[in-house]
Amino acid sequence: MSKKRKWDDDYVRYWFTCTTEVDGTQRPQCVLCNSIFSNADLRPSKLSDHFNRQHGGVGGHDLNSLKHMPTPSDQSETLKTFGVTSHEDALLQASYQFAYLCAKEKNPHTIAEKLVKPCALEIAQIVLGPDAQKKLQQVPLSDDVIHSRIDEMSQDILQQVLEDIRASPLKVGIQLAETTDMGDCSQLMAFVRYIKEREIIEEFLFCEPLQLTMKGKDVFNLFRDFFLKHKIALDVCGSVCTDGASSMLAENSEFVACVKKEAPHIVITHCLLNPHDLVTKTLPTKLRDALFTVVRVINFIKGRAPNHRLFQAFFEEIGIEYSVLLFHTEMRWLSRGQILTHIFEMYEEINQFLHHQSSNLVDGFENKEFKVHLAYLADLFKHLNELSASMQRTGMNTVSAREKLSAFVRKFPFWLKRIEKRNFTNFPFLEEIIVSDNEAASIAAEITLHLQQLSNFFHGYFSVGDLAEASKWILDPFLFNLDFVDDGYLMKTDLAELRASGQILMEFETMKLEDFWCAQFTVFPSLAKTALEILIPFATTYLCELGFSSLLHFKTKSRSCFNMSDDIRVAISKKVPRFSDIIEQKLQLQQKSL
Repeated sequence: MSKKRKWDDDYVRYWFTCTTEVDGTQRPQCVLCNSIFSNADLRPSKLSDHFNRQHGGVGGHDLNSLKHMPTPSDQSETLKTFGVTSHEDALLQASYQFAYLCAKEKNPHTIAEKLVKPCALEIAQIVLGPDAQKKLQQVPLSDDVIHSRIDEMSQDILQQVLEDIRASPLKVGIQLAETTDMGDCSQLMAFVRYIKEREIIEEFLFCEPLQLTMKGKDVFNLFRDFFLKHKIALDVCGSVCTDGASSMLAENSEFVACVKKEAPHIVITHCLLNPHDLVTKTLPTKLRDALFTVVRVINFIKGRAPNHRLFQAFFEEIGIEYSVLLFHTEMRWLSRGQILTHIFEMYEEINQFLHHQSSNLVDGFENKEFKVHLAYLADLFKHLNELSASMQRTGMNTVSAREKLSAFVRKFPFWLKRIEKRNFTNFPFLEEIIVSDNEAASIAAEITLHLQQLSNFFHGYFSVGDLAEASKWILDPFLFNLDFVDDGYLMKTDLAELRASGQILMEFETMKLEDFWCAQFTVFPSLAKTALEILIPFATTYLCELGFSSLLHFKTKSRSCFNMSDDIRVAISKKVPRFSDIIEQKLQLQQKSL
């Protein structure tokens, strides 16, 4: 790390003053044009070069003369020392607003000084004239300035979230997931769900790199240290939803053991979003071989550039809609279902292409049994895609997610009964190609075995099931039968009173379930607390998956060493920085530095 330069009062002769960042870094700021330079420019040669080239080079002022410069009466109080008019406040505001938009659009910091500002100056010169161009020229938009602005806005957003967490009337829910970025660095991302002003809020919490190993203990240490750093007890967490390798984040991992040891009350849940891997693990040998054959065919076409070009040309020649295949790992969600569907729909054309290329995959691919297995897999994964897509939204709670999962598993007995009668209505691709009784009998036996194993795995892995009967009043307190509630249940009286209110009934019919119970916090606190403790925990890591998609914009080959923690917070957080407070604090630091 390079050595930081220090401010010298003699530098005022070049009409510069010193600004001090939150981390103590000193940076020179031109009093005449308000431009802020990096700490590396804090030396006479750089300052004099700017002064001579931009402002005519009339120097020689000392610190006292700069402090006592005459000022107009309408200038900002915090900038009187600098002799800068209130117009400079607007320039500073413009700088922050542009940095905010830059982060929101996930653009590199250099876009301001290399593209946006030159374009703006040209437009101002042509449309508004040279005076407007001179004003725009004064807006500080250098790479270092944009980076500094984003860091300050990120810290302000983080402070807002931490204040909300401390003020939440109930324990918060955490969503935690890990991925590897373009630079082969493991990134841990977290979102938080809490209550604020009669509403459940979902917010970005942090994205931090795992520096060395990626064990469950390392994940826990990073997770715990974040709360310790910001002086928040880990007890504020009520639940943690994880998704990842079994050794790192699964329900029986070292991470979970550490969490339970530190805070035993925390409820650990596993993401319900992606059951595809579980389905793959339960596949019988022949079905698994068929899936691997599909992967090998895709790799043969996509993994070799000449084959891929020939494949595209071949499909264009015969006029087929699909000409591009995705690797089965290129999409985080729904990939296998879409790939299997595309392969099945392009089966004849791909078979021709493999023959044309004399591939050794032809024998296995054109086998009739393989096509039957492919049809079943395409149908099954299509059902799974529909299930996953129904849970891919913000605000998904564990009750709704488990209801969807339970409804999916309850379809299995009906499917099995139809399959016993050689009725493949629920598997349209399979029904399309089954032509003989022998084929139907063979695949029916394999499907029956697989669906039975899959049902058992779903119940064991995701704990499929509805709410306890006595707790179903949370879903609908007005239609719920109070006879299921024990007379000793203290909240039974509150339930009866709530059901008697016509106004509350209208609220229930017009509001989301979570918002309804938040609204009852002041009137029926016990009921609301019990309901929200069940509704607050995350059911999926969907927000983290969205965050990982944003991560691809920040961590690229050209920005592989870029620390994007602050940028990604500004980009995906719903919080808006408190610009007036940030600017006021910055101006106060500038004033103190004199």
